[in-house]
Amino acid sequence: MERANSSSMEGFILMGVSDHPQLEMIFFVGILFSYLLTLFGNSAIILLSSLDARLHTPMYFFLSNLSSLDLAFTTSSVPQMLTNLWGADKTISYGGCVTQLYVFLWLGATECILLAVMAFDRFVAVCRPLHYTTIMNPRLCWLLAAIAWLGGLGNSVVQSTFTLQLPLCGHRRVDSFLCEVPAMIKLACVDTSLNEAVLNSVCTFFTAVPLSAILISYCYIAQAVLKIRSAEGRRKALNTCLSHLAVVLLFYGSAIYGYLLPAKTSKQDQGKFISLFYSVVTPMVNPLIYTLRNKEVKGALRRLLGKGREVS
Repeated sequence: MERANSSSMEGFILMGVSDHPQLEMIFFVGILFSYLLTLFGNSAIILLSSLDARLHTPMYFFLSNLSSLDLAFTTSSVPQMLTNLWGADKTISYGGCVTQLYVFLWLGATECILLAVMAFDRFVAVCRPLHYTTIMNPRLCWLLAAIAWLGGLGNSVVQSTFTLQLPLCGHRRVDSFLCEVPAMIKLACVDTSLNEAVLNSVCTFFTAVPLSAILISYCYIAQAVLKIRSAEGRRKALNTCLSHLAVVLLFYGSAIYGYLLPAKTSKQDQGKFISLFYSVVTPMVNPLIYTLRNKEVKGALRRLLGKGREVS
């Protein structure tokens, strides 16, 4: 028992790419650059959505939630990654690992639900435009956002707590860039079939249900867009919806690969790079996807910069 609980005293070692030390500085620079872009892009969306009255709509309310989530998502793991990549010390305290485990899974599950909520918002905007402001009223928007955040929290509490009950028998080397459920299950020195079954069941629910809702929403949206006579109207609707679909594809694709493959049989090298992708790359590209082809955000940025020049 003493050996099984020793990890709680000593903490853990996050291996990352320590078996290829020549790559550590390359990963450090790449992750640092991605993190800075994530901070800038998502902070800009939150700032513009709050300061520009023209962006006080349900779509940008949910987009601000997504940006806030992405900021917290990356900050829960990237600073520790950078610390471990920079020096010889690869350790993370037990408390730090547990916190990362709970927060990372909480925010990941929240994003699954939030992306479905955003698809519902687009469905109402395109298929019920005359009733959009009535249906997507502030009370409903706050309720949907709360369901997403609290649903993700409930998932994290169940899965993370269940995972932390596993005896590790002194195993401390986490073959990943961060503490997450699949990597922690691999440390266990007992049969983990039940844990893997619970992980797969819960993750299937948190991916299949929201993803099904998203796909159904976009089937109706596609039908509605085809009926729009104005070419400009079709283009505007498609731009907004394609941006959301690109984010859905990036996030769900990597999450399904990382969490739904059997924890003991998947190739760990692939798994840890997939986890790196959805923890670093996806939050970085989300603001780019939503803003590069979005005239409303570009206009809000020009107006904000214009006011700044006038004040100066």
